[in-house]
Amino acid sequence: MPVFAAIGAVAGIASGIAGAAQASSANATSQANYEAQKKAAEEQARLTNEYNARVFEADKENYRRQREYEWTTAIKQWQYNSEVQDYQYLQTARQYLSSVENTQQQLTYNSIAAIQAQEQEQASFAEILNSAAFQREGMLIEQLQNEGRVALLQAGKSRTKAIQSTVAEQGRNAAILTASLVSAGLQSQRNMRDIEMGRYADDLKARNAMMIEPERLPDIPQPIKPPERVFVEPMKATAGFVPAPTQQSVFAPIVSGISAAAASAGQVDWGAKGGPKRWNN
Repeated sequence: MPVFAAIGAVAGIASGIAGAAQASSANATSQANYEAQKKAAEEQARLTNEYNARVFEADKENYRRQREYEWTTAIKQWQYNSEVQDYQYLQTARQYLSSVENTQQQLTYNSIAAIQAQEQEQASFAEILNSAAFQREGMLIEQLQNEGRVALLQAGKSRTKAIQSTVAEQGRNAAILTASLVSAGLQSQRNMRDIEMGRYADDLKARNAMMIEPERLPDIPQPIKPPERVFVEPMKATAGFVPAPTQQSVFAPIVSGISAAAASAGQVDWGAKGGPKRWNN
């Protein structure tokens, strides 16, 4: 069947050509996909770098604004705290001056009250002395009157005894009066000391109630700027690795087709005129 062998040979060659064409097309498609993937990876890397750069600049700007805001706020807070401290000190100083004034008034009152008490005590003692003087004068008059009556009514030893009795009685009365005056004088001295002690206690109480003189607090330290933040630029993104496509051999199908055609042709014995004489089965 020489015709079929020839057809098989032609078909083998045609199949090889078709396979080569298919391999070439597949290679072209793979290369196109490879180029598209590389371009997409490079575009993605470019977009990522642009985005990272914008984010980096935005972070620096946000940090600058936040730092400026915090510094301005710290300065305002420091100024406010300083004003509050000064105001509180002035208020305390006013209260202290008022306390000093009240204490001085209380001390003056205590002094006047003590003086008045002492004058009253001295007046009371003076009344006692005046009363004693009147009593002495009355006792002297009474003694003279008694002696006169005794002199008129009695004579001799009886009169002498009567006079001695009268004198003795007057002496006793005078001694009693003197003792009373001494006791009154001692009591007056004790009263004067009590008045002074009472004044001292009142003065001490007034001074203890007085406020302690306020002291101005140290100035509030000014705020200090913290160290600036160190920024690290983002790492540059690179295109991801895209493996090169595996290329199919274009010549292998042709070689295979030629080999198939040669095998088919080898089954026919060609004559001198170019026609087959027999079919090798």
